[in-house]
Amino acid sequence: MGWIIFYLFLFLIGTFLAYHAFTNYKKTQNLLQKGIRATATVTQFHTHQSDGSTMYTPVFEFTDRSQTKISFKSGISSSPPAYKIGDKVKIVYDRTKPEKAKTISFWGLYRWSVILFMIAAPFLIIGGSYLLYASR
Repeated sequence: MGWIIFYLFLFLIGTFLAYHAFTNYKKTQNLLQKGIRATATVTQFHTHQSDGSTMYTPVFEFTDRSQTKISFKSGISSSPPAYKIGDKVKIVYDRTKPEKAKTISFWGLYRWSVILFMIAAPFLIIGGSYLLYASR
């Protein structure tokens, strides 16, 4: 009985993570459908050390529809930098929260959905397989 509870717990963790991956995906789809697209410019980099190497986080600036300059920091850091200062990047933003803009790229839009589902998949497979096996 203890093993069934353990694997049920694993399965529930996987379900929880998969649910959040799916809701994050749906929010991104909604942003792509209803959001405003613009072009941002890389203005600077924030740097920090990670595992002995320098990581670069681009800072973007764009002008929204009300002609207000908005600056936002990317959620993705890399080494070497993915952009150069002055590069133009397509973005999408919510008109009510323009500072929460996202770059229009696979990782810029879907990174959290992918990461959460990658973590959820083993929990779902291991927990679900054992529960199916135990139910026979």
